[in-house]
Amino acid sequence: HGTTEQRKVGSPMVKLLKGGRGVLVLQGRFAGQKAVIIQNSDTGNTTHPYGHCVIAGISKYPKRVHKRMGRLKITRRSRIHPFLMVCNHKHILPTRYSIALGAEFKGKISLSDPTKRKASKAIVRQVFQRRYYAGKNKWFFQKLKF
Repeated sequence: HGTTEQRKVGSPMVKLLKGGRGVLVLQGRFAGQKAVIIQNSDTGNTTHPYGHCVIAGISKYPKRVHKRMGRLKITRRSRIHPFLMVCNHKHILPTRYSIALGAEFKGKISLSDPTKRKASKAIVRQVFQRRYYAGKNKWFFQKLKF
């Protein structure tokens, strides 16, 4: 019917799971929530012997605000509750969206012990909050409706 384009043999696969890629969590406690990949490991390691990535996402999205609301109510309603987790590649769905993280999380995120995890979560909250107030990545800060 028409000519079909031949794919080159041995051409490299496009890497979808890179740092900064927006993903949807498919399994577990945060299923249906949006997240962003911070660190990716295709091969795995001793603690997680499978392809996995560290993701940071939003467990509780900011609520809608109106002009006639007070300043305190607006700040409370626009608060973001993040989560951090190590997730199997099979349990996330990459999207076409990506969030330019740059060096904001470079070497600052650690999930090894509870105190470091809490500090990392605070850093994620600050970064997400700044981006939300700046009006960047609007898709990421809206609740997924399905």
